[in-house]
Amino acid sequence: MNAHRHYSLCDQVCLGVDQALRAVFNNPKAMTRPYPAADEMGPEISDKQRQHSAALMRINHSGEVCAQALYHGQGMVSRSSAVKETMNQAAVEEGDHLAWCMLRINELGSHASYLNLLWYLGSFTIGLTAGLIGDRWSLGFLAETEKQVVRHLEKQLELLPSKDQKSRKILQQMQADEAIHRDKAIKAGASILPVPIKSLMSIASKVMVKISYWV
Repeated sequence: MNAHRHYSLCDQVCLGVDQALRAVFNNPKAMTRPYPAADEMGPEISDKQRQHSAALMRINHSGEVCAQALYHGQGMVSRSSAVKETMNQAAVEEGDHLAWCMLRINELGSHASYLNLLWYLGSFTIGLTAGLIGDRWSLGFLAETEKQVVRHLEKQLELLPSKDQKSRKILQQMQADEAIHRDKAIKAGASILPVPIKSLMSIASKVMVKISYWV
């Protein structure tokens, strides 16, 4: 979405529906960056390790669906063109993550979460609410989300089978990108969220992680 162009309410709704369908049904726009694991061969992994890696990547794919929804919701109602552009740029880069995770899931012979529509709607509602409260709070949600995602990816890297170097390279690149998004949001004037809000975000994330591992 071009931050310098005026979009009517109808335009924004149509764009929002398109973004949602692409995120939920695994059809994001073309990757803007190369697949991090394209040149990584790595040793063969067992069927049990493959299933575990696939479940972990399914979690991360669902997380990226949530990120898309959060930034789409925030960007739609932002009052500042600069903040809107920050949200849209973050969504584009998260779109790369979404595509990378899905590609890896396919390589591992598995599937995305069957509840991605639910994850999207919930996160979109949170993003829309944060955006309506104000841009500094919206940026605060972005910063806190990315802060928690960086920690989450650190745990995911520890849980990955040591031989699964392809998934590891993807998560490492994602972690680096999320840290950049966090820092940009803070630099742009993000408000620090109250502790109860941070705790609720963490609890919601843990619920999504546990369910997406299996479903």
